[in-house]
Amino acid sequence: MTPASSAPGLEVIAMGKRFGPLSALAEISLKIAPGSVHALLGENGAGKSTLVKCIIGFYHADEGAVLLDGREIAVRNPREAQARGIGMVYQHFTLVPSMTVLENLVMGGSRSLGRIDWPAQRAALEGFLATMPFRVPLDRPVASLAAGEKQKAEILKQLWLRTRFLILDEPTSVLTPQEADEMLRLLRAMVAERRLTVLIITHKFREVFAFADEVSVLRRGRLAGSGRTADLDADALARMMVGDAEQRPASERVAKVAAEPLLRLDRVCATDDRGRPALRDLSLDVRPGEIVGIAGVSGNGQATLVEVLAGQRRHGGTIAVHRQPYHATRAEMLRHRLALLPEEPLRNACVGRMSVAENIAFRSFDRRPICGGVRVRYSVLRREAEGLIARYRVRGAGPDAPIASLSGGNVQRAVLARELSGETDVLIVANPVFGLDFSAVADIHAQILAARNRGTAVLLISEDLDELLELADRILVMSGGRIVHEAAREEADRMVIGRHMAGHA
Repeated sequence: MTPASSAPGLEVIAMGKRFGPLSALAEISLKIAPGSVHALLGENGAGKSTLVKCIIGFYHADEGAVLLDGREIAVRNPREAQARGIGMVYQHFTLVPSMTVLENLVMGGSRSLGRIDWPAQRAALEGFLATMPFRVPLDRPVASLAAGEKQKAEILKQLWLRTRFLILDEPTSVLTPQEADEMLRLLRAMVAERRLTVLIITHKFREVFAFADEVSVLRRGRLAGSGRTADLDADALARMMVGDAEQRPASERVAKVAAEPLLRLDRVCATDDRGRPALRDLSLDVRPGEIVGIAGVSGNGQATLVEVLAGQRRHGGTIAVHRQPYHATRAEMLRHRLALLPEEPLRNACVGRMSVAENIAFRSFDRRPICGGVRVRYSVLRREAEGLIARYRVRGAGPDAPIASLSGGNVQRAVLARELSGETDVLIVANPVFGLDFSAVADIHAQILAARNRGTAVLLISEDLDELLELADRILVMSGGRIVHEAAREEADRMVIGRHMAGHA
């Protein structure tokens, strides 16, 4: 196989898609120029995934047409899309972890049920890789590759399959800054040579302005706007995404007060579910009125750290809150006024079948005014919840609806309402806005910063470096279960942090 020499243009005309009474797409029209990078933005539920799935034949549009190089095409399934040179790299890796890169690429491109001539396939792949701007080791199992190498392997698979129109779904979400920029630069070079046209779904404005030629924004299943990135700015894109929806004003960052740490970890060690070291002599502290951010590639001990602080995993070393030993019991959390928002709160911090009001009351159901003697006063519980729902803008079916019926952003808001409803001295949050839409992100960030400004000590664990650079006063990098780098907000260097995240410092 050899790479195609011509990048196609693609046009979507008046596309519509319904799921029962729900209109997921309505009269979407957009044009992606040949040999260009086109970014697709929009909040969760805006229709981005539905649109690209209609393009590759995973869904069948109810109305409209797709034109490839000016000619209308009918694509019944992703295999037919691939045959026309249209391929997609998904947000989550799809290669078989136990197989080598060679095996994945050959099996992915094989149309034969017979015997595979492995020496011939290897020779063909080596020739193919010689024409590519990047390569990965063919004989390594995919499971042994770093995240950036896995992403490259996914892209190489598509190019090996003669993809000329490549759709990327959040391609840099698991990469370090260096890996993300390297991958996008390499694709940008292939686009410049007109070997490829790229449609990229992303939520990172920085990547849009650095690498995309044009951008289109979807809102509620309709095209909200589009244009050349050179003619737009971040405010214009944000307005397209959220329309005239009211946004919580961003909190001004007030100067933190130097004081003794409220939260201190000293030489904390812990093992994972298989008994392997996950935290290794980890020490850190957080002061009042300060956000300490923890950066790191997923799987370097961050999840274990949250479990230790939540009392879900045993550990060695010492943890202190207010200079007193802390063992993560409910009584200690209440006494020390410690609040915790774990990753995926619907799974880790809620009971899905219970109501929004009941979930919000988890910290206070046995205290006054909700508890009267040995009884829970449900009228008071509901009234208190209604006040917090309004204050924290929890949108959904009301206080009596199961919390599992809420969107991800509203579950996050409900748990934040519960955790911040009283006096909070220490707040621990893990990936608080992962997978949420633009307005939910802005709202939750404002809540975290407001807590910091009230004097709360905030430990923010996030895999999104942009989030940490925006919010944190200090950034610590975790690698291999240890803190390997620390930088104040004013001195933080994205590339230096990225090297430490990748373990290359």
